Amino acid sequence: MPDRRRPAAERERRHWLRWLILIVLLVAGLVVGVLALLVSRTTVPSPNELVTREATIVYWADGQNEIGRLGEATRRSVPLDAVPLQVQQAILSAEDRDFYEHGGISPIGIARSVWNNVTGGATQGASTITQQYAKNAFLTQERSWERKINEVLLAVKLETLVSKDEILENYLNTIYFGRGADGIEAASIAYFGVPASELTVEQGAVLAAVIKSPSDMGEEDGLKRLRARWEYVLDGMVERGWLTQKERRRADFPEIAELKAKNRLGGQTGFLLTMVEQELIELGFDETEIQRGGLRVTSTFDRKAQRGAQTAVRRAGPQTGTEGLRIGLASVRPGTGEIIAIYGGYDFVQDQINNATRRFAQAGSTFKPFALAAATEEGVPLSSVWNGDSPATVNGYTFSNYGDRSYGMVTLLQATQDSINSAYVEVEDDVGVDRVADAALRAGVPETTPGLNLDSLDLTFVLGTASPSALDMANSYATFAAEGTRANPHVVTRVVGPNDGLLFEREQVTDSAFEADVANTVTYALARAVTNGTGRTATALGRPAAGKTGTTDDNRSAWFVGYTPQLATAVFMAKEDAEGMPVSMAGTGGLETVTGGSFPAAIWTLMMERALDGQPVAEFPEPPEGTRVRSDCPTSIAVEGEPVPAGCPTPPVVPEFSNEVPTAPVDEFGTPTPMDPLAPSESPSAEFPIEPEPGLSQSPDSSVFEATPRPSDSVFAPEPVDEAVP
Repeated sequence: MPDRRRPAAERERRHWLRWLILIVLLVAGLVVGVLALLVSRTTVPSPNELVTREATIVYWADGQNEIGRLGEATRRSVPLDAVPLQVQQAILSAEDRDFYEHGGISPIGIARSVWNNVTGGATQGASTITQQYAKNAFLTQERSWERKINEVLLAVKLETLVSKDEILENYLNTIYFGRGADGIEAASIAYFGVPASELTVEQGAVLAAVIKSPSDMGEEDGLKRLRARWEYVLDGMVERGWLTQKERRRADFPEIAELKAKNRLGGQTGFLLTMVEQELIELGFDETEIQRGGLRVTSTFDRKAQRGAQTAVRRAGPQTGTEGLRIGLASVRPGTGEIIAIYGGYDFVQDQINNATRRFAQAGSTFKPFALAAATEEGVPLSSVWNGDSPATVNGYTFSNYGDRSYGMVTLLQATQDSINSAYVEVEDDVGVDRVADAALRAGVPETTPGLNLDSLDLTFVLGTASPSALDMANSYATFAAEGTRANPHVVTRVVGPNDGLLFEREQVTDSAFEADVANTVTYALARAVTNGTGRTATALGRPAAGKTGTTDDNRSAWFVGYTPQLATAVFMAKEDAEGMPVSMAGTGGLETVTGGSFPAAIWTLMMERALDGQPVAEFPEPPEGTRVRSDCPTSIAVEGEPVPAGCPTPPVVPEFSNEVPTAPVDEFGTPTPMDPLAPSESPSAEFPIEPEPGLSQSPDSSVFEATPRPSDSVFAPEPVDEAVP
């Protein structure tokens, strides 16, 4: 019989094996116990600033299209159900195929990490999505054993507190994808120009492939490695049953949007966003909320009008002699105060001074309508007669008209349409300069305007020695357009938080600054200034318009401010030397004298044409009875000494800026005939070629306009005739 006794050596080996197994089980149990104890004592901290920082997005007035973002953050969190299922699966295929099976950690991944760290290989972390989220959300990027242990503990703890779907959602909203994109929504826009909800499985596989090395594969030179990783992701999806073989064969590598080196604040975008940010602060939002609070801000800026402003400055503005030139433009919707467009300067990145809101250029004769409003309130009719000679002395002050031209006795209407200084200073003296100043303040000119000198008013006030901004003047004239109703200008209409909670909504607040009859009288006179006076360039708009030119002494600034019933716009030009001191604009655009009826009126006309395109032609309200010019007024130059019927203006003068721009009708002798400013204009719109905007070329998402060279051709060669501050 065989010997049933086992050799002693074999029995000893079995004995040690049992002890080894026992020790391993005890150690494992101890590790599990310690891990359980540590996990139980682990608290999940608040997410760090990196993952809670979310961009504040500013939208155009439509509330849908994005202008740009405030702060450096690009993240915009989206719910998991906004990400297509196959895109989610592509991410899992790339980063953690067993995500829904494990408890937060992968023993194999941890062993691999330990081995690499011990042997001096490439340091790497565990690959589960839960651990990656724990590291990104709660820890630093430091590579150490302590951080690794904390990462494991947090991952296990998270799996006991929240669902897998919630962890995946948070991961997708925090992971970095390259191209400055934090989170899948920002990445989707950065790579494909669409929101995450519209991603295809092929596009999702690209984003999944980028995660491993975003700084490499997110750039153009990493395309070959990106394609290889993309293949790996799709193959993994087939392996897990998330993609069929047929779908895999049909998958084509998607086209990725070109990576452009651009500044997000380039062109006008920086001016628009800065105005929004300043208003948010005024509304009580703190800078932390604004910079990384994930606010959604609907602005008043109209996309079409803004493009129109930019196109108008480029097409109708001067192209030569522009060194030191500043052009400002602002458009305000009458009755609401909504700022729908601005032109702050050529490029915000090059110069952050906003010419649309800066108060530095004297307003010139654009202040005369405030005197007209004050006089109308005092019962002074447009048919009243005043001294139009030059020079003239009023109450100790001596003034000259533009070009020292004398007009004789003129009506208040003609003084308005031809911008006659001597007559308006006499009107101001008769009405009272304090009443004129009060009318300016009521219309919307701020008390803090430089040069307003409310404590020491004198007769120069009506000639525009103060320096308001383009926005101030646009809003003031909008008061007349709204039949005397003034609204505060603003750029923010609605703000919601990252969870769609309403934080602010604009409530319309207006004041009655003037009686409707007063405002409509001013409108009638300013409409005559367009059809028969110094603002005749604006007749090219082809619809009823009212406006006023302004040119200052020494040709240091030139303005045109005007409106239709739907929109008020102010445009000015001024020059500064290297020290920021005002200098003459002589030579700008080839003109010896730049007047308000030249380039400013041309810019105004083209901007309004673009902004109002598609809107119905609106008529101005009827002025008070007796305001209209009599129908029997002469239409040709009267013989010297021949009386002119009361209420009729003296013959109109040569328009100040008319080269291939439609003007008022003329009689058989070539003399301009009076036009009814309240009747629709028959003049065709000016012919302005439509071409891309240099300095303002639009990016694919229409949120950034980048700098490109300006053309050198001049659009006009006008003959200047205008008024000036003596």
